Amino acid sequence: MEKSLNITALVQARMGSSRLYGKVMKKVCGKSLIELLLKRLSKSKLIKKIIVITPKSNENDILAKKVKSLGYDIFRGKEKDVLDRFYQAIKKDKPEIVIRITGDCPLIDYRIVDKMIKLFKSKNYDYLSNNDPPTYPDGLDVEMFNFKSLDYAWKYATKKYDREHVTPFIKKTKKFKCKNIKHSKDYSDERITLDEQEDFKLIKNIFQYFYPKIYFNWLEIINLKKKRPLWFKVNQNIERNEGSKKLN
Repeated sequence: MEKSLNITALVQARMGSSRLYGKVMKKVCGKSLIELLLKRLSKSKLIKKIIVITPKSNENDILAKKVKSLGYDIFRGKEKDVLDRFYQAIKKDKPEIVIRITGDCPLIDYRIVDKMIKLFKSKNYDYLSNNDPPTYPDGLDVEMFNFKSLDYAWKYATKKYDREHVTPFIKKTKKFKCKNIKHSKDYSDERITLDEQEDFKLIKNIFQYFYPKIYFNWLEIINLKKKRPLWFKVNQNIERNEGSKKLN
């Protein structure tokens, strides 16, 4: 498949997180977390283009400037209507597969993404996820869908929740072929996402442990927990999807 398809990853990020302001610009090993996320995602053998999508508000100027300096595309759209932000970012290209990654997943693993792309294409899905229900650690969430389903949601979704969270409308319309993949072992209790200061402490420790290697896979993180169990206790009291109302 080697990048022969028009596959675009949209990374949904913003500065204005209520619980950890400016989280995507926090630095680890001299690099911002948005840079580490983009570098890890760029290792995909199948993604053709990566676009960071962020609101037009002034507070996101610093993020947009950083993304451009790293050589990635940036699209700025509506603050509240994230579905519209997605649609406007890709309506000209109409990619065959659109991948949704959020800025709170700096440890995203391109191997999971590529595996899902292959499955998506081979089974002719309209929508594919790995988090509904989750079996992968929180922080490795991947959703992908075709332009047809996004276009339909953009035209017909009217509820605020559906516009803010992009994909619920696609899943509940029953018009599309939707699937969720599960890992053979349930790791959904593991938390390597970025929402709170405690999350940042853990993510910083993980990157510092492996640095200068930054493309370690997610199972290496699971194995690291056996060596450094105390590191992983710092954020275990935070409930998964506690910040489901966050817009990114």
